[in-house]
Order: sequence, then structure tokens, then C-alpha cells
Amino acid sequence: MSPSPSACISVRELTKCYNLVEAVRGVSFEVAAGEIFGLLGPNGAGKTTTLECLLGLRQPDSGSITLGGVDALAHPTQARQLVGAQLQSASLQDKITPRQACRLFAAFYPEAAKVDELLEQFSLSTKADTPFDSLSGGQRQRLFLALAFVNRPRVLVLDEPTAGLDPQSRRELHQLITGQKSAGQSVLLCTHYLEEAQLLCDRIGILHEGRIIALGTPAELIARSRSHPRVSFLTARPLDAAVVLSLPAVVSQQPQGKGWMLTTREVNRTISGLVQLLDASGNEMIDLQIHRPSLEDVFLELTGKVWSDSKPEAPP
Repeated sequence: MSPSPSACISVRELTKCYNLVEAVRGVSFEVAAGEIFGLLGPNGAGKTTTLECLLGLRQPDSGSITLGGVDALAHPTQARQLVGAQLQSASLQDKITPRQACRLFAAFYPEAAKVDELLEQFSLSTKADTPFDSLSGGQRQRLFLALAFVNRPRVLVLDEPTAGLDPQSRRELHQLITGQKSAGQSVLLCTHYLEEAQLLCDRIGILHEGRIIALGTPAELIARSRSHPRVSFLTARPLDAAVVLSLPAVVSQQPQGKGWMLTTREVNRTISGLVQLLDASGNEMIDLQIHRPSLEDVFLELTGKVWSDSKPEAPP
């Protein structure tokens, strides 16, 4: 099957085995120009192998990869000219500066971006001549992202770009990533932050045991979830478990601090019953929150794994 005309990234029936282990089993997805596509999955799901095949770091056993209209398996050198990548394990020499690193990477491409413009774009101008080992975590991540933009790529591959960053640095990187949509770039994003994926990604593919088991927009994936919404609340006087379970449409309950977390089939009925109960007993509502199904619920349903269990191990 040929890629759709709007696809800037097209992966079809990709397979890769290591001895008897099938790391990737028939993975297919497309990313349109100006789209951010998230690839999510637990450790061992096949994300890293898929990215390495797409970037030409590994040769797949079968399947096809097209980048910007170029057959990446038949013409790998030409395809690499179209791709910028920021990998999780990236590093640089301790004493190289952002300016030197950008100049070095720019020398590999015939039509590279201007170094000063890159440094300005990624808020590195004031640190342009600072040794790499003196940069903060956020500054290093911005530098790696700047290096991914050196060749003015049509395709951007980001592997855990905000891992280990503080909230402010993460927000700044989010702005840089979303800014590529208007430029018409295709972004393939791997992240372990589900809120980040829901915020940034136009569509998401969930990988499990080498296969994509769900594909769609975050809203579509959540809408397919069989999980019930939850209601958490706190009252001035604690309620007994039997009273809480008797509320309309409640499926289950569990204590939460001095209040309760309820799973309900119908949020409105449960809250209405709770308000009536409190009015009748002269009790007072201190706090009330509604929790709709999330990508974490979708992930648990599809894989049987809790999302926190899928996060990479912290470095030693």
C-alpha cells in the first residue's frame, strides 16, 4: 500500500526481530505535514526499535518507510537530509559550547539554518559560549532540540524531549514543539508523560508487544474507554461507607483522606443524590472534583499495565 499524498512520514508493516524475539510486528502509521503524532507504550513495546529503523540506525527485516516522499530504505542518505532527531540518550563533549555545536552540525548540511538564529530561537543566545557541562538540564534539552533543527527538517523525531525538566522548562519546550505545526513539519513524539501527549499530540498510537493496538486522537481514544468517571469529595462531617455506597449510580467507592472517591455510571445522578443527602443531614460540601476517563485508563484497559509501571528506570 502506497502512502497517502498528505503523509510526510509513512511506516508500513514494519517488522524487526532479534534472534527469536519479535521486537516490532507489522507496525503501520502515518504522520501528515503539520501534525504531531505520539507513539506511546511500555518498556519493551518496540518504540525504540521503531524509531531506530525510521532514522536508519537499524535495518528492518521487512516493511517500508517513507520520509517526505523519499523511500528511506532505498535512499537512506537522501532521507536523512529531511530528518531532525533529538534522542533521549544524546550527549556532547563537556567543553563544547552551544555555538560550536551548532556550527559543527551545520557543516554537515548544504542548506543549514543560521547558527545565530537557532541560538535565538531556542533561547540560548546568552549561553552561546558556555561549556556544555555548565548548562542546566533545560538548556541542554533546548540545545539538543536546536541541533535537531540545524538542517531545517521536514520530519522531526523527538524521544522523551522533556524528561527530567522542571515545569517551566517543559512549558517552554512545549511551545517550541507546537510552533512547528504552523511551519508544516511532521513531529513524531515519544513521551512517558501522558498529560504531555494529550496536550501536544494530534493523534496517538499505542504500542504493545510490537504492535500498534490503538490509533486515534486523544479524545477518540478516551471516548472508546469503558472506564467510568470518578467523583471525589470531602464533607465537613465524614460519611459512612454504607451511606456513600447507597448514592445513585455508584459502582464502587474507596476512602480518600477524610473524604471519598466514587466510581459512578452517571455523574449527575450521583452528585445530585449527594447534595440532597447533605442538605437533609445539615452537612456541608468542602470539596468536589469530577475525574473523567484519561489516557492512563485507556492504556490500562488495552495493555493490562499501569502506566507508571511503563516508565523508564531512573539512571544510576
